[in-house]
Amino acid sequence: MGKNCDHGCEAGATDHAPTHRYRRILWIALVVNAAMFFVEIIFGKVSGSVSLLADAIDFFGDATNYALSLWVLGASLVWRSRLALGKGAVMLGYGLFIFAKAALSAYQGATPEPFLMGSIGLLALAANFGVALLLYTYREGDANMRSVWLCTRNDAIGNVAIVLAALGVFGTGSLWPDVVVAVIMGGLGISSGWYIIKQANSELTIDRSTSKEVVRSDFV
Repeated sequence: MGKNCDHGCEAGATDHAPTHRYRRILWIALVVNAAMFFVEIIFGKVSGSVSLLADAIDFFGDATNYALSLWVLGASLVWRSRLALGKGAVMLGYGLFIFAKAALSAYQGATPEPFLMGSIGLLALAANFGVALLLYTYREGDANMRSVWLCTRNDAIGNVAIVLAALGVFGTGSLWPDVVVAVIMGGLGISSGWYIIKQANSELTIDRSTSKEVVRSDFV
């Protein structure tokens, strides 16, 4: 994840105009994520799965992410980078929240229902995999585009882990596979949020340097 930032943050910080296709993809992603938020909130509560509840919160955050991305789609790079800073901070906060939720679940010791947990995990995986395929072309754009791609990619990874956790809960009769997956999802949120913040700061630094050069040239 970090290798692109080490060698290509500036290369990804191009101020190109997003296409109509990208706008349509964001609308599709927004609708899918909003719908899956309600599905996972309901069935996460019913099944008692902390990883499903964690994923539901992530779906809500992603729906908000897509809505904000649509809002600034035609804005300048500096405004898209500023928005990405905020989204990176939210991703960090999400990861920390999931850590706390996983710790609470481990303390309470309630084992989730594996069949329902796995079925909803598969449905969420199908939804996120479809959106990830649509967004794959735009994975190396500016920090805002990059944050959209990372959110979707993390969701797909998290859904695979939820299905595996459901199998683990079924096989062991223990809550720990569910808790471990929730912790992994929290870690993905923290690492991705930190990466987005770094890239957005890099873009803003470049923009400030460019602005200063323009001002100097005006006085020469």
